[in-house]
Amino acid sequence: MEYTRRELGILALAVPCAAALGRSRTLFAESVQAGKPNSRFGGVQVGVITYSYRSMPDQSAEAILKYTVDSGISAIELMGGPVTQYAQARTGFTPSTGRGGGRAGGGGGGRGGGRGEGGAPSVAAAEPAASLGSWNGQPCAPGRRGGGGGGNAPAPAAGAATLTVAPTAPPAVGAGRGGQSPEQLAAADEQRKWRQSLSMDVFKDLRKMYNDAGVTIYAVKNLQMNASDEDLEFQFTVARTLGATHVTAELPAGSSAAATLKRVGDWALKHQMYAAYHTHTQGSMTAFDEAFAASKGNKANVDFGHFVAGGNQGGTPLDFLNKFHDRIASFHLKDRTLPEHCELNLPWGQGETPIKDLLRLVSKNRWLIPATIEQEYSIPQGSDAVQEVRKCVEYCRAALA
Repeated sequence: MEYTRRELGILALAVPCAAALGRSRTLFAESVQAGKPNSRFGGVQVGVITYSYRSMPDQSAEAILKYTVDSGISAIELMGGPVTQYAQARTGFTPSTGRGGGRAGGGGGGRGGGRGEGGAPSVAAAEPAASLGSWNGQPCAPGRRGGGGGGNAPAPAAGAATLTVAPTAPPAVGAGRGGQSPEQLAAADEQRKWRQSLSMDVFKDLRKMYNDAGVTIYAVKNLQMNASDEDLEFQFTVARTLGATHVTAELPAGSSAAATLKRVGDWALKHQMYAAYHTHTQGSMTAFDEAFAASKGNKANVDFGHFVAGGNQGGTPLDFLNKFHDRIASFHLKDRTLPEHCELNLPWGQGETPIKDLLRLVSKNRWLIPATIEQEYSIPQGSDAVQEVRKCVEYCRAALA
């Protein structure tokens, strides 16, 4: 019997990988059995980003759900890697090796630019130790300032695929599109055709699995700023199907940033969503001016821990929240110290990020802005990411009691 392309697509979705579904049912049942979580305190929705669980052994969507429920969290900023892996398992799709899309640790699957959360080392790392400052009487270690968690944050898990392909560029001399090899071009085309065949029912099922366990997906980090129109449409459609109000990406810079920000922000508005941009230590009172001016579809996904480590440029996190609360889609929380105090990444309550005051300000004003836990400090011996995220949840609960 011969099948049309549409019929083949339906068959692919109707006969998913048995092993993957078996694991899905097991982990889902464990999550439900554990009871539905509730991390809304004082009217503030406390969530978590997938990255917080990067050190855990299983990075599947089912495992991330279990970690989230076990942490007592009822909302998540879901990154692209688990979403892609879920869709691949459901459709039985295995990407070709060396494919042009789905870079490990990049785009929607990892942190911005493939770097750790702290960003690039600052020039202060090369200064004499005497000028580096100190924290609690201890001098800053040479080379530690500007390095995020001081080298204590594990790298993102390998193999985190994304739902996007590498941006299409003009052909290079003697090479394929964007300098890609014929094999990469063929793999990219294979991924494109796979995405075109996908039914949104796959993502509806993923959303239902999370919602049934008591977890809302309020944001998806799957946005690649220079994606083609086709890919941009796909990214927003997937995120909206998952129930997200916004997609997140790293804040772009450079001469083409304004045009890119307008294009992406307006695309978000078309889907009745927002594009929200994450900052590292470049966060300041003016860091989002270009994005806000480019389109009403642009919002901030500001990281207040990095804001502190960047030196509170032009104002404090509380100043930023007060001024731009209507342009913040969600914000990240971690406890860091100022540049003169080594830019450390510490267990909550030991640094200088005004976490309690930020949460209380949102609660007092009844602003509907999710607060996203991003666990990044060193995990103590004998603990794991789930236990440490749970400590952060309890810190938020106590702050809003």
